[in-house]
Amino acid sequence: MQTYKQLQSDLNVNGKKYIFYPLANAKEKLGINLDKLPFSLKILAENLLRNLDGRTVTTDDIKALEEWQKNGHVNREIAYSPARVLMQDFTGVPAIVDLAAMRQAIFDKGGDPKKINPLSPVDLVIDHSVMVDYFGDESALSKNETLEFERNNERYAFLRWGQKAFDNFRVVPPGAGICHQVNLEFLAKTVWTKEENGQIFAFPDTLVGTDSHTTMINGLGVLGWGVGGIEAEAAMLGQPISMLIPDVIGFKLEGKLVEGATATDLVLRIVEMLRQKGVVGKFVEFYGEGLADLALTDRATIANMAPEYGATCGIFPIDQETLNYLHFSGRDAETVALVEAYAKAQNMWREEMDEPIFSDTLSLDLSTVKPAIAGPKRPQDRIDLDEAASSFFKSLKSDTSRDVLKSHPVTSKDYALTDGAVMIAAITSCTNTSNPSVLIAAGLLAKKANALGLRTKDWVKTSLAPGSLVVRDYLQDSGLQKELDALGFNIAGFGCTTCIGNSGPLAPEYVNAINDGELFVSAVLSGNRNFEGRVSPHTKANYLASPPLVVAYALAGSTAIDITTESLGLDKNGNPVYLKDIWPSNQEIQDVIRKVLKPQMFAQSYKAVFDGTKAWQDIKIPEGEVFDWNANSTYIRLPSFFENLKAGAAQNIMAARPLAILGDSITTDHISPAGAIKADSPAGKYLQENGISPKDFNSYGSRRGNHEVMMRGTFANIRIRNEMAPGTEGGVTKHYPTGEIMPIYDAAQLYKAEATPLVIFGGAEYGTGSSRDWAAKGTNLLGIKAVIVESFERIHRSNLVGMGVMPLQFKEGTNRKSLNLDGREIIDILGLEEGIKPAMDVTLRIHRAEGNYEDIDVKCRIDTLDEVDYYLNGGILQYVLHNLTKTS
Repeated sequence: MQTYKQLQSDLNVNGKKYIFYPLANAKEKLGINLDKLPFSLKILAENLLRNLDGRTVTTDDIKALEEWQKNGHVNREIAYSPARVLMQDFTGVPAIVDLAAMRQAIFDKGGDPKKINPLSPVDLVIDHSVMVDYFGDESALSKNETLEFERNNERYAFLRWGQKAFDNFRVVPPGAGICHQVNLEFLAKTVWTKEENGQIFAFPDTLVGTDSHTTMINGLGVLGWGVGGIEAEAAMLGQPISMLIPDVIGFKLEGKLVEGATATDLVLRIVEMLRQKGVVGKFVEFYGEGLADLALTDRATIANMAPEYGATCGIFPIDQETLNYLHFSGRDAETVALVEAYAKAQNMWREEMDEPIFSDTLSLDLSTVKPAIAGPKRPQDRIDLDEAASSFFKSLKSDTSRDVLKSHPVTSKDYALTDGAVMIAAITSCTNTSNPSVLIAAGLLAKKANALGLRTKDWVKTSLAPGSLVVRDYLQDSGLQKELDALGFNIAGFGCTTCIGNSGPLAPEYVNAINDGELFVSAVLSGNRNFEGRVSPHTKANYLASPPLVVAYALAGSTAIDITTESLGLDKNGNPVYLKDIWPSNQEIQDVIRKVLKPQMFAQSYKAVFDGTKAWQDIKIPEGEVFDWNANSTYIRLPSFFENLKAGAAQNIMAARPLAILGDSITTDHISPAGAIKADSPAGKYLQENGISPKDFNSYGSRRGNHEVMMRGTFANIRIRNEMAPGTEGGVTKHYPTGEIMPIYDAAQLYKAEATPLVIFGGAEYGTGSSRDWAAKGTNLLGIKAVIVESFERIHRSNLVGMGVMPLQFKEGTNRKSLNLDGREIIDILGLEEGIKPAMDVTLRIHRAEGNYEDIDVKCRIDTLDEVDYYLNGGILQYVLHNLTKTS
């Protein structure tokens, strides 16, 4: 570890010696006092202290944290080095493709491909590919898994090869659960260790993940959040991630949940409060006496939904409950002892009356939490359960202008569908399936409903997708799975299903009734996201709810009734049954949990988790340390990022053409390919030219390992507006000098044939939204050398540099409009050849169509010395590869 050894100390735990970096040593050796930092910033402080090298991390970075303590804020960017990386398969495949391409590049130069391996531990959990095609019977699981392997054989073969070929890289095969729950129950350690030169170093378990809900692990006192693929690849290859020191909002919890309120109800209230507060880009840290009675799984439920309340993370400090969960879930005694000793030695252990300094605070009395759902379009729109029906009617009115419910007959059925019909009822996703209290509650509610003779309404598509095999085991051992099965909640798969849109198709007769009747129908799911069009293209009202409420709504069959006062159905004797008649008590739930949930379940579920099923083991994979690329593949292709690898002095960018001139708030969703692939788009035409019919296109997400598809979809969003082509919408531009309107990809290829470099102009807040790696990768592959805008979203700016694209920022008072840019201009970027320095000014020379030119100064947003190195090498991956080839 490249650091100042005088900052190290020994930590002895049960006779075993560890090396660690006490924050107290910053005070003693550097004169920097960090005593009053909140728990989450203590983790960042330790990270900086351990990686202090005078270049990437300086003492001024650590002093900035001391300054933070004065008013809860400081404006400074730091280099953060997480201990490990977590991936799911959708976002993980392109990252592993890049690693394989790096191996190919080093092999082609006569080097040793085994030099390319992740330097930080990487775990990839395959959990995003299973779909609910089959449901409601005991064969659903096996049938869905069979389809999953048929659809994804090529991707899975590639990942199986990677599992075998790369060191420091593990794959959890399909069928084990959701990456976040596997992380919570098995992968995370709270305190990480690393052996180096015969010494064992101990430090906080930290990670970044290629899924936004990586934050679920914050419930275990582990600092982690979701990032894009480029940041994840940087972390994999030992490069730090650039981040601003965040504000930290303290959220005080007091009291206890009352009878009838679930962890889901609690998290929906927290989401509502924090959205109202405004915590985007900030850390949220929970504290207060209410933590004492908050189970670890409840904490994980709250932490999981940090993306929904907008925070970077929602973290809980380490305390006795942390140790209890680590022990119960099968972590070894040595790990549990180390966590306790380390947390106390670092002053990271939660004390009952401890109230650190925060940027701001808010509080919640848990006893005020009421049963609720959220929707119909956003997770922050919480609705008290007794107001849910009236809220639905308001949504119906605003969406359809109807005051009364409309119905339409269903072909081959003796009933009609009506507005509000619950078409999908899904117990799904990581938010709740990590939490036994709400799943046992769902099972007990089903048991009581079955005893009374209630049945799920015929039109409801029901499913249960547990987050881990442990869930299956305790539901089976308690006898509650058979009760859920009786209502159609058979296990349909182990993965992230309905919440990401993998809900599968509705029966054609229902789709026809919905479309022909223009019905406003619903879905109810125990997930974390319910944005428009996400769950199903046919359900316009989508509600988040606890698992027992999902079952209750499946029985009621409609969100247009008040399930707190109206009957869910009739019992065997024809009497109405109400929600209160079947709702389990807290005592009943806890009695079952204590009886059936055992530590052995965790040990059994995870003892061979990396082996996978027979279907996984039977996949044929290529041998060798270099991947055997299939030139005919439309899923996995050798990317062109590493062709003509070179490093050297910067060159001015000369005679560039604008490819697009864009407005304010261009998001990564505008830039990066996402969703369905249209048949008449450049990507659709490419697939058809390669023998793929439109019905087999799949999505951009599933084809992220094929740069040919992804580059064709870059800037192809149907809502993007290019000011070079006024009056148009979608990914088109005007090619010069021909003046022809054409798809952006087609124009980029014409410019490439002419060896013409390209630039993008834009407005303020360029690159906002999720951190999507293909927003930067696609920009690079289209031949764009610079992006010139009024302001950047921080991570997308970093990603552009990471892909070798120059980010430039207009000076105050200058923008595309004041310069009257229309796309006919020819652009020179001057001053690079003199050498790049962080945040330097460069000259933008604009050659007008009329023959004159003007020069303006713009700011180069390559902000750090490390980023200078990345840019000079063509990108961060190229930088790593170049350094390795120098020593090959």
